Amino acid sequence: MLERATKLMSGLAGEKERWQETVKDLEERMGYLSGDCLMAAAFMSYMGPFLSNYRDELVQKKWIEEVRKLGSPCAPNFNFCEFMAKPTQVRDWNIQGLPSDAFSTENGVIVTSSNRWPLMVDPQGQAIKWIKNMEASRGLKVIDLQQSDYMRTLESAIQFGLPVVLQNVQEKLDPSLDPVLNKSLMRIGGAYMIKLGDKEIEYNPEFRFYITTKLSNPHYTPEISTKSTIVNFAVKEQGLEAQLLGIVVRKERPDLEEQKDSLVRSIAAGKEKLVELEDEILRLLNETKGSLLDDEQLVNTLQTSKITSQEVTEQLQISETTEVKIDAAREGYRPSAQRASILFFVLNDMGRIDPMYQFSLDAYIELFIMSIEKSQRSSKLEERIQNLNEYHTYAVYRYTCRGLFERHKLLFSFQMCAKILEAASKINMDEYNFFLRGGLVLDRENQMDNPCSGWLGDVAWDNITELEKLTNFHGIITSFEQYPRDWNIWYTAAQPETAPLPGEWDNTCNELQRMLLVRSLRPDRVSFCATSFIINNLGSKFTEPPVLDMQQVVEDSTTRTPLIFVLSPGVDPTSSLIQLSESSGMAQRFYSLSLGQGQAPIATRMIKQGVREGNWVFLANCHLSLSWMPQLDKLVEQLQVEDPHPEFRLWLSSSPHPDFPISILQTGIKMTTEPPKGLKANMKRLYNLITEPQFQRCTKQDKYRKLLFSLCFFHSVLLERRKFLMLGWNIAYEFNDSDFEVSESILSIYLDEYEETPWEALKYLIAGISYGGHVTDDWDRRLLMTYVSDLFQDQVLSVPFYKVSSVPTYYVPKDGPLSSYKEYVSMLPNVDPPEAFGQHPNADIQSQIQETRMLFNTLLSLQPQISAASGGESREDKVLDLAANIFKQIPENIDYDNTAKILSVDPSPLNVVLLQEIQRYNALMEEIRRSLTDLEKGIQGLVVMTVELENIFQCIFDGNVPPSWLRAYPSLKPLAAWTRDLVQRVEQFEKWALTAHPPTIFWMSGFTFPTGFLTAVLQTSARMNSVSVDSLSWEFSVMTVDDSNITGPPKDGVYIKGLFLQGAGWEKKNSILVEANPMQLVCLMPTIHFKPVENKKKVAKGMYMAPCYYYPNRAGGMGRPSFVVAVELKAGEKSPDHWVKRGTALLMSLDY
Repeated sequence: MLERATKLMSGLAGEKERWQETVKDLEERMGYLSGDCLMAAAFMSYMGPFLSNYRDELVQKKWIEEVRKLGSPCAPNFNFCEFMAKPTQVRDWNIQGLPSDAFSTENGVIVTSSNRWPLMVDPQGQAIKWIKNMEASRGLKVIDLQQSDYMRTLESAIQFGLPVVLQNVQEKLDPSLDPVLNKSLMRIGGAYMIKLGDKEIEYNPEFRFYITTKLSNPHYTPEISTKSTIVNFAVKEQGLEAQLLGIVVRKERPDLEEQKDSLVRSIAAGKEKLVELEDEILRLLNETKGSLLDDEQLVNTLQTSKITSQEVTEQLQISETTEVKIDAAREGYRPSAQRASILFFVLNDMGRIDPMYQFSLDAYIELFIMSIEKSQRSSKLEERIQNLNEYHTYAVYRYTCRGLFERHKLLFSFQMCAKILEAASKINMDEYNFFLRGGLVLDRENQMDNPCSGWLGDVAWDNITELEKLTNFHGIITSFEQYPRDWNIWYTAAQPETAPLPGEWDNTCNELQRMLLVRSLRPDRVSFCATSFIINNLGSKFTEPPVLDMQQVVEDSTTRTPLIFVLSPGVDPTSSLIQLSESSGMAQRFYSLSLGQGQAPIATRMIKQGVREGNWVFLANCHLSLSWMPQLDKLVEQLQVEDPHPEFRLWLSSSPHPDFPISILQTGIKMTTEPPKGLKANMKRLYNLITEPQFQRCTKQDKYRKLLFSLCFFHSVLLERRKFLMLGWNIAYEFNDSDFEVSESILSIYLDEYEETPWEALKYLIAGISYGGHVTDDWDRRLLMTYVSDLFQDQVLSVPFYKVSSVPTYYVPKDGPLSSYKEYVSMLPNVDPPEAFGQHPNADIQSQIQETRMLFNTLLSLQPQISAASGGESREDKVLDLAANIFKQIPENIDYDNTAKILSVDPSPLNVVLLQEIQRYNALMEEIRRSLTDLEKGIQGLVVMTVELENIFQCIFDGNVPPSWLRAYPSLKPLAAWTRDLVQRVEQFEKWALTAHPPTIFWMSGFTFPTGFLTAVLQTSARMNSVSVDSLSWEFSVMTVDDSNITGPPKDGVYIKGLFLQGAGWEKKNSILVEANPMQLVCLMPTIHFKPVENKKKVAKGMYMAPCYYYPNRAGGMGRPSFVVAVELKAGEKSPDHWVKRGTALLMSLDY
């Protein structure tokens, strides 16, 4: 009995201490309870959509202080997860697939505890994976809005209390779900009822409803936001880094992870047991009748509790020290997790460039695990990390490249390189931002004068004056003043990026700083700089994309991964796929179908049969059957759970389209198909299409072979001219192999049928019909006919080695067998000189500048939207500053009413045009002032930031013109140049309105509708000379005197100034077209007299009809054409056809 008494005393004494501590802890926490509950409720209500850093900032820096100010006590280190969830429950979630970082745990708590049903933004599919595992045991039902019977499934789940997940919703939800979202319950008798449609069904409180969307940045209406709890599961850098760190440590040091897991398990079990024992002791104490000493069970339970308590305390102490050790060891692997996380987000951002660039996190994690397993091991941790990083970085590049278009591969490498350097703090972000944006000068009045105005353009000088403001470039302006000759030598160098810089700059500039100078002065060389920047920082293999190996792709794929061809114009992967099926022994089991109307049931049947029998199924042109894509998505989803025949493969092809299902793109392997680059590669491909029997079938062999060569050259030139952009074609046409095949058949048939070569018929059928069927622009048609006239004429047959271009390398080779033609083609140069197309070397520079511009625009679109701008100035401050500057420069409205009153005396056509222009410019300036005022209020938080204001904010920050300001007239100018241009435009009309006299020389580019102005001039002339306006056309004479010598308007017609000549130079003395000087991309034309004449005859010989365009986008846009008028110019020593091939034209405004 005494022994029992001793045990009871010591047991209760031990419990007393523990219970005293527990009571003290509980009392302290109860004191904080009101504030903590308030914080937890607020967190659950508001924090769902936000990212982890914003959540932490709001709780720690704002809410805790506010709650204390209000006098409500709250825990000094409030933690939402600790307050709301038990560690054991969190561990269960982690096992079920919820990532283990704090952000995901918070999301888990919100999803499981919130009153409203959760709507999870889940682009990487982590939330749905967790929900499916967590609710699987309760009979989870998965539905989506594409299913015909989803409401029936939902009804039965509500009645039987089953969990339901509604997946892949878009930005709008079906209104029939409102009663479920609002929980519109009615109490009838003892049961709750809910009305769905016209049915009333019993509501089981066990029912759970989850909604997920794959959209990465959806915009939900306030109605949806109030009915549901939006929870952001989109993975961000820190969260993904934590997940990847867990993976790499688990793979590299499984002992640490196991130790950590077993500690968590044993502590949780110990704590659970303590709670059970406490409850048991309290129960026994409560139920004991008589003496405590008689209750042996109580004494034993106390003893057990004491031992367990000591064990748990010891385990907690061990766990704390072990935790520190584990964390220290894990930290060693952080650099590899950080690198892998950076690379995933570079991949993820690519989706903004093209809708088909979608990558799944699961596939990426598999790739990372493969890199861990395959990369070289080392006993030294640092060396091991370096090996892993290098291996994984290249693995990501290799894995991604096959799914990227050629034009995006360099950009992808550069973005990878920049992000890796940024994370390592090896890149000056102010300089990098300048590299992307360049110098923006809105007001040139306070700008230093350009000391090299003879050869250095305004835009380049803007860049230099802004560059001076960066810390490492102080003194650059002085350098231009001191060494103008040296800078000119550098500027005109063929490869300025490798040429030595003038003065001390050669020694002081690092690689990025050199790139800033190239970007400022020679934008055409930026892509070469970017390539060498990648080579120097990552290695040359990152600039040499691997060749697509289809056999390898099949080996990498499984029965569950669709293989997707992303199509580009002029290439059909079918033939290469058929070849692959033959070499893989699948030719008999290869089924293909081109999708379109009515093909869906056949496609479904083919897939189901393929799954059973192990066929290859190829569904071509998915973009033509977008309405069926959700069903295809279902079929692909089924593949993930079915067990298809091991040889089954699903091949798809589609042009890029935003409505192509994201989940298919994420599960599949993507491959881009592109036509080969260059004349040589294109001609080689065309000759490979021609078989020996085909080559021999025409009876007129000597003619056929030479003209076939002409046709191959013609086809290749048409395709490759696209690289010159606007100097190539006004509209980029999709000429394809079938055009060539049809033309080749026409050639063969017509040569056989006619004794004499039917040139006109061939030219008409080939250029006018086969290829001309694509061509919708008249000036492009002229170019097409010019090429065909050169390549289909008697001299091709009669002159030996007839030159098909001005470059001697390209000629019709000596007649011989098919192999001799193939041999000649293989000896052609790999890089085409612009002259091969009849182009000037400047055309290459022009297209390189355009490429650079596209590169910068794309890189800017990938920039984070939250970083501080240069010099620590925030984005908001920078935009406010720029907006105020623009506001200051916008002129006052022109007085329309007064002008209309003055001009009412003379309602001439020109005065009508003036009034219309004033109205348009006044409306534009009012729109600009309104949006800038709203933007300022929006930034200050006085009005709601609408989507439109958000766009204006982003445009101003990037130095672009907001789209809403471009409604009056189209322009490609950046914001600063556009603002200055607008001021000049308004000035012309203000002066005209004030004086009520038209200007002597019109600046036609200042009109929003110059065609209206030209029609008014014709009307004026018709009235003056009493002739029909329809009988009038234009005669042009280019002035040889300066504008200062023109004192008054012409008798008839108008003087027009400010036109730019592109694709040629102008000799003022003889008034003729000449070759442009090197680097002279446009030249300003002298004033031209536009004179209306009656019944004008045809164009005189030696005259070139130069189309005049409103702005550099010759195809036009925003619902209006760019072409204004055709101007006759003297062709000079060259033939007009020479200038047609040059793409020579007049422009009314430039893009800078």
